Amino acid sequence: MSLDLLLAERDIARALTRIARAMDARDWDALLAELTEDATGELGTGPLANPAEIVALIRRYLDPCGPTQHLLGNLLVEVDGDRAESRCYVSDMHLGPAGKEHVTFATLGDYHDRWRRADGVWKLCHRTKLNRAHVGSFEVFGG
Repeated sequence: MSLDLLLAERDIARALTRIARAMDARDWDALLAELTEDATGELGTGPLANPAEIVALIRRYLDPCGPTQHLLGNLLVEVDGDRAESRCYVSDMHLGPAGKEHVTFATLGDYHDRWRRADGVWKLCHRTKLNRAHVGSFEVFGG
């Protein structure tokens, strides 16, 4: 394995972590900074055509709830030049807003991502989240 490949895998792993932390911190500018200008997605509610739609959907769920934590694991990365694909598990915990902290919602999922490197920086250009299971109440999200 070449040093370039190892560095690409490391850069993508770090970008995945920054994305998860941006969601948990509700730092939408930081999240946008990790996406290509033409990023698309499928997060379980239908196709998302651009970064603004991706962030708007995530905000629809995360803004009304309390603290969240997105934990990532079992990362696999395949690099081909300036393009890459990754798969990693995500386990996300959501707590209810103030006064409803006892209400929880959690998912077990799998991120299937495509990446593009430009000017030496890896950016997410497409995310598909496969939700394998969930437990808890959608009340966490203001419902």
